[in-house]
Amino acid sequence: MLRCRAGPQVCSLHAQYRGAQRRCSTVVRCARPQSQVDAEPVVQPAPKPATAESRRQAEQEKELAYITTKLPKQESRYEALAAWVGAAVAFGGGIWYFQGAEKAQEYFAGYLLEQSLSVDNLFVFVLVFGFLKTPVEAQPKVLTWGIGTAAVLRAVLIVLGVELVTEFEPLLLVFAGILLFSSWKLLTATDDDDDEDLSQNFIYKFCARFIKVSDKYDGDNFFTVVNGQRVATPLLLTLAVVELSDVVFAVDSIPAVFGVTLDPFIVYTSNLFAILSLRALYTFVATAMGELRFLDKAVALVLGFIGAKMVLGFADVVIPTDVSLLVVGLVLGAGVGASLALPEEAKDD
Repeated sequence: MLRCRAGPQVCSLHAQYRGAQRRCSTVVRCARPQSQVDAEPVVQPAPKPATAESRRQAEQEKELAYITTKLPKQESRYEALAAWVGAAVAFGGGIWYFQGAEKAQEYFAGYLLEQSLSVDNLFVFVLVFGFLKTPVEAQPKVLTWGIGTAAVLRAVLIVLGVELVTEFEPLLLVFAGILLFSSWKLLTATDDDDDEDLSQNFIYKFCARFIKVSDKYDGDNFFTVVNGQRVATPLLLTLAVVELSDVVFAVDSIPAVFGVTLDPFIVYTSNLFAILSLRALYTFVATAMGELRFLDKAVALVLGFIGAKMVLGFADVVIPTDVSLLVVGLVLGAGVGASLALPEEAKDD
């Protein structure tokens, strides 16, 4: 038996699951004549034209298939996401206990930054999967490989970045410029900018130039055999585009955390926990996060704030970490709240 453990919305979802399952199973049972159950098999007559009743039965059977297959998988993804977020919060509590409130505030500010930027990154992954027609069953493999590689790559970039900033502190001004430019681009972006043809994207064109792939996917394999030769499948091209996209995303996400702290341990752990939740976050983004239409603007304001903070630091104007954490949390929360309170009106076709 399913038990509700997570609030009224999830309880409602479980109730719909159980109620719809009972309704659909009843309809399926009642739709079978008793003669078909007890009698010997007979030749079936020619199918009759679909009636309103048969169409309704088909829709209910489709609903039953959905709530018995896809819905439990989506719920497990949400549970996994909650588990990763809980682990990140618990880790921050450990930092608070062992290293003090200042370090914990740096960690939570960095984590909120990286998590919000990761959401934006996942929208791009959804676009890549759609453009390359990646099968749903093969997408988890790309995400798993991509997240694992990103964790290693971020470690290298963070260590290198901290070393460079330590040796040449004015490099922070370059990072600040990147953040301010990213903020401006996000704030001035229009709906037409989101409809970019991926075939003209530099990352895609670069990968497609060097990775020659077969015409079709082969399950979740990166390579297949065609005419006796081993060739790459489109799934390898998908992985390459996702990996290089993460490198580009790191250009503004890592400097954003440098605006909060230069402690490599805090920078990497906040990045790592944000990255590790991407696997579970993907399903949430692909299904629900499209409704948060003001989130990108909130992220833009946060990036602008961090960039301005880095510039002010060179003028001996220090913004405390607790203030930074408060601003980041409030702005991102306001973006989510505004999106829920002011949903986008449906457009007529």
